[in-house]
This record gives sequence, structure tokens and C-alpha cells, in this order.
Amino acid sequence: SRSEVGQEVAMIWLCVAGVLIVAFLIFHKLFVQRRACTSTATLHGKTVIVTGSNTGIGKATALALALRGARVIVACRSKQRGEDAAKDIRRESGNDEVVFMQLDLASMKAIRSFVETFLKTESRLDVLINNAGLATAGRTEDGLGMVFGVNHIGPFLLTNLLLDRLKECAPSRVVNVSSIGHSLGTIDFNCINTHKRLLCNVLFTHELAKRLKGMGVTCYSLHPGSVRSELGRDLNGTFMNILKCISKVLIQTDEMSGAQTTLHCTLQEGIEPLSGRYFSDCKLQDVKAEAKDDEIARKLWDVSERLCGMA
Repeated sequence: SRSEVGQEVAMIWLCVAGVLIVAFLIFHKLFVQRRACTSTATLHGKTVIVTGSNTGIGKATALALALRGARVIVACRSKQRGEDAAKDIRRESGNDEVVFMQLDLASMKAIRSFVETFLKTESRLDVLINNAGLATAGRTEDGLGMVFGVNHIGPFLLTNLLLDRLKECAPSRVVNVSSIGHSLGTIDFNCINTHKRLLCNVLFTHELAKRLKGMGVTCYSLHPGSVRSELGRDLNGTFMNILKCISKVLIQTDEMSGAQTTLHCTLQEGIEPLSGRYFSDCKLQDVKAEAKDDEIARKLWDVSERLCGMA
């Protein structure tokens, strides 16, 4: 009968609704809901560089560290946006030790200039947070693919140029903001300059930890959580517009929540034996075999050195 058909349709819709609700709750638990950093450590007398800290998670991270008393270097490409961010952070934290220094990770020349200025003007470096990243087409000033250049080669060069100062100030840390997306990636050394599905941040951290063993400098990579940011600000097209619409519904907008795992890796006491490892949601996470393969990590390091002119 018509009523029985109606009841069956209603039951189907109830089942569909139930499945969608369960799927949403699972998604929220895995990708949106985040633990908070529980460390009570303060950073008075310590200096921290946070790249890409003029907006989003980077700015939230810089604010949280300024609130704990750190001298914070807001390192980003735009002079105006960087100075405005530093001013905001000083006002909100009550900490006047927040300064802007211009850094363009798409230019090796600019990176070397930043480091030269930093080493001349700052006596300490206790934590380097490689937070900046983007997802856009094009080439860097040095002819590298923009994603590869800014998200890996830039931080690789910056970190290596600052290692001596980090060693001088040991115990110190390097924190590399990566993404859960590394689990879907791979590395093809035949087209690494333009390849976008990379494990570079995680492999770099793995190899860096081996090279720094016993020197008092530890390093960590992490997934910050699903926070809407300006990472894909230069992307457009129908697909990206659809993703942006979905993200408005599903993804958290609280940048401070997205900063918690970065803060955990920066501040948490007792994680030094976990140097080189990967964190998510303020806890240690395992990674796939390729992301901790010693041979691949060493080869990536050698290739990166050659591209930076360090070899």
C-alpha cells in the first residue's frame, strides 16, 4: 500500500541520516576535535622564530609563546602584514618582545639575508618553528616548484643556516609543521622539483634528528589539525570552491586549537627521546614505512643540499 511504501522510504532516509551522522562524528573526532597542550612551561629569556606567523596557526602559535614570555620573531614575506601581526601580538600578550623580520622562503638569497640579519641582531635561538607553507602553482626565484621550494627547500636551508646558533643555546628545538597529507604522498626523485605529493617535512625531520643526536637539539614534525587557513589562498577553480564550501561546514576555524600540537612539540617536557618523530593531536603517531626510511631520508637530504648549494 501507499502508506507502507511511505514508511519504507522514511526508514531509508532515517538510515541514510544515521550513516551521515556517524560519519560526521568520526570525521570530527579524527580531524577536527583537538587535544590541548598541557605544558605549563614558560619561555622568559628564550627566543623563538615562527615562520608564516602573520596569520592563521602561525600567528596563534606566536601569540601563545609571547604569552609565555618568549621573545618571538615574526618571520614572514609581507612587511606590512608582518608588522601588523607583531603589533597585534604585542597588544594581546602584553609582551613587547615581539618583532617582525622579513623572510621570503621562495628565495634562497632572501633566506640567507634573513639569517645574516638575525645572527647579527639576536644573541639567542631556542626554538625554530617552520610553520609557513603554501599550496600554489608557479616557480620560486631559484626556479624550483613553488610547493617544493617553499614547503621544503626553504625550511631546509633556513634550519641548516641556524643550526650553530641552536646548538649554542642547547637544549633547543626545531619544530616542522607538516600535514596528515604526508600519509598519501610518495617521493619520486626523478621529478622531485615539481612533485607535490611529498613526505619531505617528515623525512627531513627524521634525518635531522639522526644528525643532531647528542648535540642538545631535538626536532619534531606534526599535523596541526584541520583548520581553515590561507594555505590555499592562491588556488581557484570549481574544485577548490567546492572544497572551501565543505570546509566552512566541517573544519574548525579556531587557529589556537590548530596551534596546540605545535605548542606541545615546542614546550612539552620529556619528549627529547622522541626526537625525529611525528606528532598529531598532541601525541606521538606512527608513520608509514617510507616516511621513516633511512635511505630515502638520506637521499632527500643529499638532493636538498645540492639544490641549496650546500654540498
